[in-house]
Amino acid sequence: MKMTVNIMTAKQITEKVLLKEPLFILDVRNETDFNDWKIEGQNFKYLNVPYFELIDGIEPIKDKLPKGKEVLVVCAKEGSSKMVAEFLDEAGISSSYLEDGMKSWSEFLHKTKVYEDQDISVYQFVRVGKGCLSYMVVSDGEALIVDPSRFIEQYESAAAEAGATIKHIVDSHLHADHISGGKQLAEKTGADYYLMKSEGATFDFKHLEEHEKINFKNVTVEVLAVKTPGHTPGSVSFFVNNKLLFSGDTIFVSGLGRPDLGNKVSEWAKDLYNTVYTKVADIADDVIVLPGHYANLDEEINIAGFIGDTLGNIRKRNEKMFNSSEQEFLEQVEKSASSVKPPNFEEIVSINRGVQAADAEKMQELEIGPNRCAVHHAG
Repeated sequence: MKMTVNIMTAKQITEKVLLKEPLFILDVRNETDFNDWKIEGQNFKYLNVPYFELIDGIEPIKDKLPKGKEVLVVCAKEGSSKMVAEFLDEAGISSSYLEDGMKSWSEFLHKTKVYEDQDISVYQFVRVGKGCLSYMVVSDGEALIVDPSRFIEQYESAAAEAGATIKHIVDSHLHADHISGGKQLAEKTGADYYLMKSEGATFDFKHLEEHEKINFKNVTVEVLAVKTPGHTPGSVSFFVNNKLLFSGDTIFVSGLGRPDLGNKVSEWAKDLYNTVYTKVADIADDVIVLPGHYANLDEEINIAGFIGDTLGNIRKRNEKMFNSSEQEFLEQVEKSASSVKPPNFEEIVSINRGVQAADAEKMQELEIGPNRCAVHHAG
């Protein structure tokens, strides 16, 4: 019996991830690409068979596919998965393919409200395929965007929906795993764009070193920076209304940032130690930490449906990092610093610095793959 091949969007898959629904994925990319980066969900099952092994049909894998369940076929850009889904359909197997392939998975942003009081509303944008997080803080018709991705129209429409105008944009550091939308969004909206001067960007922006506080409407953004804090030389956190800490890549729900992306591990590990034991030590346990990345969605998403936690809970979970001697801390960080670096990170940093230009296709190509900025600290 011939069925219809369905199209599944990145948005629909994200809903399945968040609702922990089951899904069987037949990924037809090559084995290396699949092992490096795939669509992850708590109840997802996978079969990885490169497309070229299925050119003559799906007979060789028919027995490995689930009976009576839909199979989602995934490839890099859509073409191969559509063809394999049609083969499945001809064999009477209910199938769908991912619209625009893994490219669309890498680029989808899921918006969710994370906080609201009489002064502010805060939204988180989860880039599920990459593990990157960005934010919008709205107060009395004005919006601040934190760590925007390059999909700037999504922030513009979110601001319009909230009845706000984007007036302020901040980047916590020069990102190494994705291309920032900060400069582009500032040019389009006329908003002020803030970044640390020490990051070495070559275009015009407001230097965070000269702004210890950014005030607008009912919002006070305290810029928590030491000269060269951990992770990248100009990494900062933003403390909003003494209630929310936008921690960039300094503190994650699962651990601390990786201070190895500039090849000066011990020097930056010391800065990370100083950040954790001076700046962060003074912040109350009930403050909500909203990080710039996550490593594992299922583990780090909370019951309210966003990625973040109170500083108290993060301290408890990462006791070793928050209650250790400087020596132990440095050893622990240096041990984790041997992890694989984000792919193409030097080129991405060059683009974010304004030293190198890239068109949309090139940006897409550079960003494909997982985020490797978050580090798990075992034990």
